[in-house]
Amino acid sequence: MRTRHGLTPGLPPGTLVAREGAHVPETIEVIQYTEGDVREERVASIADIADLKDHDGVTWLNIEGLGSVEMIEELNNHLGLHPLALEDALNTHQRPKADEYRDHLYVVLRMLHHEDEVETEQVSVFLGRNFVVTLQEHPGDCLDSIRDRIRTKKGQIRSHGADYLMYAIVDAIIDSYFPFLEKLGEVLEELEDDVIAQPVPRTLGRVHAVKHDLLKARRATWPVREVISGILRDESPFIGETARIYLRDCYDHAVQVLDVVETYRELASGLMDVYMSSVSNRMNEVMKVLTIIATIFIPLTFIAGIYGMNFEWMPELKWKAGYPVVWVVMIAITVFMIVLFRRAGWLGGSEEE
Repeated sequence: MRTRHGLTPGLPPGTLVAREGAHVPETIEVIQYTEGDVREERVASIADIADLKDHDGVTWLNIEGLGSVEMIEELNNHLGLHPLALEDALNTHQRPKADEYRDHLYVVLRMLHHEDEVETEQVSVFLGRNFVVTLQEHPGDCLDSIRDRIRTKKGQIRSHGADYLMYAIVDAIIDSYFPFLEKLGEVLEELEDDVIAQPVPRTLGRVHAVKHDLLKARRATWPVREVISGILRDESPFIGETARIYLRDCYDHAVQVLDVVETYRELASGLMDVYMSSVSNRMNEVMKVLTIIATIFIPLTFIAGIYGMNFEWMPELKWKAGYPVVWVVMIAITVFMIVLFRRAGWLGGSEEE
């Protein structure tokens, strides 16, 4: 659970330092649109976008990778983003939050990846008057549906401003948790059967893995509710009335995700108790069988012990029918005890009232 920030202590506030091993972006994805037109391209630098500030519509800049400090500084020079916000964007261990500055609103979210193992990726969103900038750690995201809506003019996104685009990005990131939670719910259902039928260490390991995934999801989703609530409560000038209405719906989605995560965490914790109970029950069954076997052999061992003594005067030793009689007695005792245990319900039968 440890994290390495890779920052030198004592640096001045706002110092931009790329994390070691951070992905270096090769291009910047640019989408500029109005209600009647859309333009999409990839550029090598901000300087290649001549009408960045003069564009009448909305400009969306998406940078996939935080390994180029020069590109981030160039972004700052053209858009005037606050150095503290850019420093937080490069330091990818931020808790989801929203900070308002004079010229823009800065929002931090955690995007979920769950192909092989569950990982979260920091996504920084800068909202200005007519632009949105998203900074991601790695290529690949859950925002393709927004790009398609812009290209094909589906929905209302091209009829509204940059604040609506910011809402759509936040909503897409939150909604991306639902498929993960559905898959996790199926895993929990399988584990619920396995911890009862097959309480083996491998099953316990799977339960621990699910709990670890849920912990990551909770850390990513728990602060989002506060972030959206803070934006709505503070009445940010960057958020219009239309986007504010949709953000309320986004808040409901965040609450739903959090409720599901908390429910699944309780189920996973309950599975641990069920697993321990199943192991204890199986151990009790084994001990019961061993105890019954030992109890049956106690009188047989007693009889064998008596006639195994080396005393000279034992009347039964001279008796011709002694050996078969002892066997008959021992078999009778065994049958009697088995019948007695079965009637008591210790051998699978039902206990008589």
